[in-house]
Amino acid sequence: MKENAFNIVLVEPEIPPNTGSIARLCGATNTVLHLVHPLGFSTDDKHLKRAGLDYWKFVDIHYWDSLDDFLTAQEENRLFFLTTKTRRPYTEAPFNPGDYLIFGKETKGLPEDLLELYEDRCFTLPMPNPNIRSLNLAMTAGIVLYEALRQNQKIGLM
Repeated sequence: MKENAFNIVLVEPEIPPNTGSIARLCGATNTVLHLVHPLGFSTDDKHLKRAGLDYWKFVDIHYWDSLDDFLTAQEENRLFFLTTKTRRPYTEAPFNPGDYLIFGKETKGLPEDLLELYEDRCFTLPMPNPNIRSLNLAMTAGIVLYEALRQNQKIGLM
């Protein structure tokens, strides 16, 4: 893994274009991408490859058999869970290089018991319009990652 890089973790992603777009984001920002199984698609999926275009060779990807396997291998204080089920905005998270920005599957988000266990490490992207529950996963990942990079003055210095 890249030292001092941020990490984006997708737990059981379901939509290939989202994962492809996030892979491209990770390649552009020298961020490590972690994919936690089961995936809702094959990594050979043409939509996945199309969304990542020809940037896949620039993406450091790690695969995990399960969320438990991933969590067991990490330091708790490096984990940040992004969810619609909290009111604490992502801008209040004290991000540092090496941290893990963890996103759940598009249809269900992260498991409720996990959010309860790590309640103090949960953050959200606020939605000013109460009729809109959330943004697209790839867009949300980009917004949160660039906030982490901004906090650490890594934009343009990567």
